[in-house]
Amino acid sequence: MDFNGRSGEMAVFTTVAEQGSLSAAARTLGLTPSAVSRIITRTEQRLGTRLLLRTTRAITFTAEGEAYLRGARRILADMAEVEESIADQGVPKGRLRVSAALGHGRLAIVPLVAAFSARYPNITVDLSLGDEVVDILAGEADVAVRFGPLPDSPLTARRIGDTGQVVVASPDYLERHGTPQQPEDLAEHNCLRFNFRRAEPNWPFLRDGQTFSLQVSGNIACSSGEALAQLARVGAGIARIGEFSVAEDLQRGDLVPLLQAFNPDDREPIHAVFVGGSAMPARVRLFVDFLVEHHRM
Repeated sequence: MDFNGRSGEMAVFTTVAEQGSLSAAARTLGLTPSAVSRIITRTEQRLGTRLLLRTTRAITFTAEGEAYLRGARRILADMAEVEESIADQGVPKGRLRVSAALGHGRLAIVPLVAAFSARYPNITVDLSLGDEVVDILAGEADVAVRFGPLPDSPLTARRIGDTGQVVVASPDYLERHGTPQQPEDLAEHNCLRFNFRRAEPNWPFLRDGQTFSLQVSGNIACSSGEALAQLARVGAGIARIGEFSVAEDLQRGDLVPLLQAFNPDDREPIHAVFVGGSAMPARVRLFVDFLVEHHRM
């Protein structure tokens, strides 16, 4: 790499920050410590300010150095993204970071990632499963799979499917506590609920063509649909969760659907969310297209 231009200076500076010393940065870059020192000094002279404070034991950044580091990292990342987006138009390659919710990711996204990787072996998929919402604009992921209505944002979203909700309990729980016949019967049962911010406090139902909601209560709340399904399986109570979370349990008979005659069939959209535009890498476009084509919920 040519370290004489401004991008080269930025690369040297960010490497010093990452390695913590001029000598460690020099080894990483294949330069001498004196060469790294000269490049830093040249950058400071051109900018007319100190960026680093150097002692025999450590280096620290000035306020200007911190600002330069943030900008340099952003510029170098943008340059790498532009080059990758052009280079992978012929043979798609590179790292693809995907974020999905734990339960849905395990049941629906993991099998699709396996099939996608078999088709595009030069793309390295970095899959993270969890219920936290990642910041795509900050570079925490390339594609995120999200449920429900989306807030306004500069991100691009493509709908890949939807899922309904079902009220379930285990045969053991129903044997001990009885089976609710009407939605109002839930007042006598332990209802397992979600505790994340966008979770509705009431459960919706349908009767005579009219929707209504009932407040439910119980002694367990959780952020994970998969965990609620597990709690319902072991007889902790009644849960209302996504069909995908309990499809296998319903087939095996480990869980029983309840109050189906009152199910409002409210569908929750599932979207793939990403940064669109002309600079979007081919690997992102291919993966989103793959989700749209093969996602079955």
